[in-house]
Amino acid sequence: MFNEIFESQILINYFIVPLLICLARVCDVSLGTIRIITVSKGMKALAAGLGFFEILIWLFAIGQIMQNLTNVANYIAFATGYSLGNYVGIYIEEKLSLGTIMLRIITKKKATELISFLKSAGYGVTGIKGDGVYGPVDVIFTIIKRKEYRTVVEIIKRFNPKAVYTVEDVKFANASLFPIAQATEAKIPGFHTLSSPFIQAVEFSRRTFDKIRDFQYEVYSQGRDVTEYPAKIAVETPVAPHH
Repeated sequence: MFNEIFESQILINYFIVPLLICLARVCDVSLGTIRIITVSKGMKALAAGLGFFEILIWLFAIGQIMQNLTNVANYIAFATGYSLGNYVGIYIEEKLSLGTIMLRIITKKKATELISFLKSAGYGVTGIKGDGVYGPVDVIFTIIKRKEYRTVVEIIKRFNPKAVYTVEDVKFANASLFPIAQATEAKIPGFHTLSSPFIQAVEFSRRTFDKIRDFQYEVYSQGRDVTEYPAKIAVETPVAPHH
């Protein structure tokens, strides 16, 4: 009987408690990493909420260590959780794609087609002429949501494979810079309190816009002319709701 109690106590002190400490540290450091990023992007409410849970979990972890200062396993678990938490936090933030970025594109090749396509896809684009080391260049600026970064980069590579582009974080950007889906909500006062039929009509417009944009990109990526397929676009766009 004594041996069973002793063995269970060892299991708790040297495995279960360190494991809980490690998991707690992974959680609180992950939240801390995301919180710092949200602070840099000006997301006050989200940063405050994350900070609350971050410190709450941290207090649990440090409390377990203070109860048994001679247990080396707790220290190792604490440090391990801290290391893993940084990695997990950055990974989660990348998947969430929080915030807004500005893409600066520099190309020696004429960027007329690229600019036209980006505009037709609903992105705000500003183009200027510049002088590079090897002669005249086109410089393009576009501000997008981070979750659309890969899509826009693929478009850039399709039209100008040798283009140079840089990415910068944007703390704030007017909603009118973004495609119709975001601009609609920002420009209509009381959007979220409007009647259901109106909201459904806006959602229909949003789905139609996204469908056409995806189809345009698919056609352009195969080197075809999108104007040859008006019937296909009409068939594959969503059906408008009737009331």
